[in-house]
Amino acid sequence: MSHIDTAVKIEDISPVKKKLSFEVPWADVKTELDTAYRKVGKTARIKGFRPGKIPREILEQFYRHEAEDETVTNLVNRYYWEALQEKKILAVTRPEVEQNGIEADKNFTFAATVEVEPVVEPKNYLALELEKGDPAVTEEDIQARLQEIRQMFATMEEVKEGRGVLEGDFVNIDFEGTVDGEALKELKSENYMLEIGSKSFVPGFEDQLIGAMVAETRTVKVRFPDNYHAEKLAGKDVEFNVNVKGLRTKKLPEINEEFVKNFERYDSLEALMADVRKSLEEEKQHKVDADLEMQISDKLLAGNEFDVPESFVERQVYYMVSDTQRRMAARGMDPKKAMDFSLKMKDQFREEAAKIVKTMLLLKGIAEKENLTVDEAKVEERIREIATQKGETVESMKKSLEKDDMLDSIRSEILNRQTYEFLESKASVKTAGTKKKG
Repeated sequence: MSHIDTAVKIEDISPVKKKLSFEVPWADVKTELDTAYRKVGKTARIKGFRPGKIPREILEQFYRHEAEDETVTNLVNRYYWEALQEKKILAVTRPEVEQNGIEADKNFTFAATVEVEPVVEPKNYLALELEKGDPAVTEEDIQARLQEIRQMFATMEEVKEGRGVLEGDFVNIDFEGTVDGEALKELKSENYMLEIGSKSFVPGFEDQLIGAMVAETRTVKVRFPDNYHAEKLAGKDVEFNVNVKGLRTKKLPEINEEFVKNFERYDSLEALMADVRKSLEEEKQHKVDADLEMQISDKLLAGNEFDVPESFVERQVYYMVSDTQRRMAARGMDPKKAMDFSLKMKDQFREEAAKIVKTMLLLKGIAEKENLTVDEAKVEERIREIATQKGETVESMKKSLEKDDMLDSIRSEILNRQTYEFLESKASVKTAGTKKKG
């Protein structure tokens, strides 16, 4: 029996938290304390004594706290880490240490509470009942995408014929709103461009402008929603005086050989159509795969109940907050405002973060149980893909990933994908009305 076995008592506070209580014999404490005083004595400066020649009792008067603090630190570190290794405890956080210091001729006691990775024994993961979507691209899909492309190259033209406002038109308006006869500055604007039918204004406002002519002034009456963000206007009846100053309509280009000249990458309409189909096929396949993975994850979670360390969830929440902040900033939001907004989402992220953590632990457990491993050739292939996306060489990208300790993350990503594929191969998958047994 090792000295650790006699010195430590382990208590399971929860499936993901352990408390290690230690009792270190006074003999070990004294040895460590003597070493600390010898170390202090080499550098101590006390008037009347040469360095390295200061008596122990004098050192204890002037450097007791320093020596005892170092002794405690060394004892806690040594006994704690030896216990983790010998007991094969996978700690995932720094320990919370409780101790009351050193007392002469007494054993030193301390406790370390730490979160541990849960022991996950995956079950109910074979023969899952799954439904797989159809990734086929239809003619309707292609036409819808072409309409999106046309919208990107649309131009605005002034309506010259004497007609009234139609849905889809863009009107240039001046407006002023009153509540109980009082004009409010927040309800006033000039030269405002509004798309009729966009539903960007209070419900009912845009509808009442249909048929209006240029230079016409209309009275528009609406009731603001009860949950309107400006409390002053919530649930209020508002009367707007609206002057239609201009009318424009969106003109969409025809998809033909002339239109293709807008793109450098295509030399013909046929090439554009082929690329549209290819991108749609990739998008649909990605969606089908993502939906299937979501089904697998949901069924794994439903069939496996276990606790996860709070530190894992907190880390995932941090990733989600950071990702939200990055996406908001990329869309033009001020970085500080984006961060403030993202931090307010922390509590909303927590439930989803816990699901992600549990799913990752289950996938890891299944991979271990089924002896699934990552082929290094696939790691190299993934590095090449990342390098191509970022316009870097494979070697420079590999060095960068190694420096940032990201290679293990890439291996985990590949192993998760392989595990999903394994689970699909063993599942009962229904696709487009046909049931296939895995």
